[in-house]
Amino acid sequence: MEISGTYTFQAPRQAVWDAIMDPDALSQILPGCESLERVAENEFKGALNVRVGPVQGRFMGKVTLSELNEPESFHMVLDGRGAAGFVRGQGEARLEEKDGATVLTYSGEAQVGGRIAGVGQRMLDTTARSLTRQSLESLDKLIQHRLHPVEAAESEAPAPPDFTPPTEMDLALGVARDMYREYVPEEYDPYVRAGVVAAVVLAFLWILRSLLCRD
Repeated sequence: MEISGTYTFQAPRQAVWDAIMDPDALSQILPGCESLERVAENEFKGALNVRVGPVQGRFMGKVTLSELNEPESFHMVLDGRGAAGFVRGQGEARLEEKDGATVLTYSGEAQVGGRIAGVGQRMLDTTARSLTRQSLESLDKLIQHRLHPVEAAESEAPAPPDFTPPTEMDLALGVARDMYREYVPEEYDPYVRAGVVAAVVLAFLWILRSLLCRD
């Protein structure tokens, strides 16, 4: 399984780098993260609850960083195992300053085995892309929250609300939306939506009829 893409943070490169290297920050934005701690200078261990389609499992994992070139690039190796299977992978990440923003470019490969691999390659790919996107969006919000109080103090603007990590339901709905966009061609979207509405209406009428007949 290959994962690659870009994401633009409206923040200085050093602020993005610091957040990526902060286990407390990552524990708030990684999907299903139960714990994440630094066990060595460039090594982290943690526990994740991961759901892919009908399969859910708890994974104990280790992340090792190398080839660190602060605040520009790093190499990452991931090894996670649990009752539902295993995930092993590695990848590269690069941060580039552009027009006052920071562009993250990432690429990597992962091998998935066990029950979690039984859901199919396409669902694995879609879920991985969706969770990656949602994690980066949450990281962006967290970075903005960290930066904003300083700017607010200087401009006497009101402080922002506390950053709220995404819930499991938020993540599940995000994955469902991404799967819908991928599996349903755009030209069929109006018909599918109409079909869903019709099914809901028919189900409501059937329940209403059952209640009336019972009385």
